[in-house]
Amino acid sequence: MTGTTEHFFIVTGGPGSGKSSLIDALHRSGYARSIEAGRGVIHDQMAIGGRALPWIDPLLFAEMMLSWEMRSYSLAQQTPGPVFFDRGVPDVLGYLRLLHLPAPEHMAKAAKMFRYNRRVLIAPPWQEIFRHDRERKQDFNEAVRTYDAMVETYTSLNYDLIEIPRVPIEERLRFALGTLGIDLVR
Repeated sequence: MTGTTEHFFIVTGGPGSGKSSLIDALHRSGYARSIEAGRGVIHDQMAIGGRALPWIDPLLFAEMMLSWEMRSYSLAQQTPGPVFFDRGVPDVLGYLRLLHLPAPEHMAKAAKMFRYNRRVLIAPPWQEIFRHDRERKQDFNEAVRTYDAMVETYTSLNYDLIEIPRVPIEERLRFALGTLGIDLVR
């Protein structure tokens, strides 16, 4: 991995802030996307009775998320045009920051090696749309703390954060594409 992949765009933020809904809307509009690592790891680990769950072994969970994100990045390199990531490698560091756990050196190295477009879309906490589900066990206060951890992490890695407005999904879609200078392909 050398340099930055300019057509790789991250959408990050706390849980329940609408970022996955935005990624889904971008995908329906014809753009390539990744699947959120945390949700995927939780789903898979619950299915097999695994230990890599945030409430059982947070560090193992972070390792699994890192592997997932690195694989998503590698697969995306084969995709022409913009790719939207539902979180990225830096989110693993943000997760550890949230838990007040030091990032192992290899994770910090991965965040430096796997670079995305400098402009990162971040979804702010949004109480009105926040919901629990099978994989999301956090409460709204933890969603706010996660958002803060992501702001600190991405800023420390020299990304420029662009806050997504709390508006209906079609407006969020137009905002994201317009802000990033990408044409709607519909």
